[in-house]
Amino acid sequence: MAEFSSFCQRIQGDGAAAWDIHMQAQKAAGRGEDVIVMSVGDPDMDTPVEVVDKAITSLRAGDTHYVDVMGKVELRRAIAYRHRQRSGQAVSEDQVMVFCGTQNALFASLLCLVEAGDEVIVIEPAYVTYEASIGATGATLVRVSCAADTGFALDIDALGAAITPQSKLILLCSPNNPTGLVLSQAELEAVADLAIKHDLWLVCDDVYGELVYGDNYLAMASIDRVADRLVTLSSLSKSHAMSGWRVGWAIGPQALMGHFYNTALTMLYGLPGFIQEGAICALTDAWDERKTMRDVYAKRMLMVQQALQDMPHLIPLQPQAGMFILVDVRSTGLTSQAFVEQLYQQQGVSVLSAAAFGACAEGFVRISFALADDLLDKGLQRIRQFVTGL
Repeated sequence: MAEFSSFCQRIQGDGAAAWDIHMQAQKAAGRGEDVIVMSVGDPDMDTPVEVVDKAITSLRAGDTHYVDVMGKVELRRAIAYRHRQRSGQAVSEDQVMVFCGTQNALFASLLCLVEAGDEVIVIEPAYVTYEASIGATGATLVRVSCAADTGFALDIDALGAAITPQSKLILLCSPNNPTGLVLSQAELEAVADLAIKHDLWLVCDDVYGELVYGDNYLAMASIDRVADRLVTLSSLSKSHAMSGWRVGWAIGPQALMGHFYNTALTMLYGLPGFIQEGAICALTDAWDERKTMRDVYAKRMLMVQQALQDMPHLIPLQPQAGMFILVDVRSTGLTSQAFVEQLYQQQGVSVLSAAAFGACAEGFVRISFALADDLLDKGLQRIRQFVTGL
């Protein structure tokens, strides 16, 4: 048999293996077994009905043909408008590229910005697909760890020390997955200064930006002086429970858009028109639905945190955004992976080992609260039974 390309090796890694227990749980749930999946950020809520209706109407009207590879102008205009509203960054629809979800936007951004010989700096804990996405380009991943004992606060000095002549890009995720932390203005300013000083690209994964519980969120895009080196990624997956619709985007300098176009031409060739019509509705008529969903997550976060605080051996962190809570399980004497495996084997509850997000998160697990309240309560009861029995 002929050999596979080295690309197949570069897109493997610990991050990909982190999903093993989750996949087992998903399959078991599909067979009707009594398992509770608390290991993925897939909203349990339905897409707003007006968004669904708009897509169906468009589909029935024959919107089934090729569309602009960059995305419909109306959609890109709506994305640019919401981005300006939240960040203050002066962007137009000509600086927006529509992709098949944030993950696709990240992959395309990395392909266009880095290559073999370059270094990409990632602040950990970091989302598990970053490793393989960077590896696919041939670039080298440089990890900057945030210490658990500081609550995983960003270490600006460590970030600065990680920059070398080969550094090309800093990849940020704020609000962060898995910690739920939001970078402060001072932290964003410090990262911006480093990017300018060392002439680096900044790619910011902003997918949880609409699920911040308080008013403390500030996007990197609000810092004007990095506009010519900043790419902001986001989607409707979390804000409007549209994970299966696969609508994401990248916003960046005008000079990058032609490269995005060429990349999308070879890997995507545009999203279906009727899907984009639903997305336009989400960003216009159904825009306020994100507040309803955010309030639900905020309520669940408090419920989960309180329940975990009352359990032996567990210390939950308090997230500022998103649909996950990071839990310190070190006093159980188990590693992250051992905790995940034993919890599933004994109680049929799947959570995610936080060590997959970076070695600095060893001893932590990530628990999703993107579940209906009754199922969430049932899962928490099983976790209590597990840790009480240790």
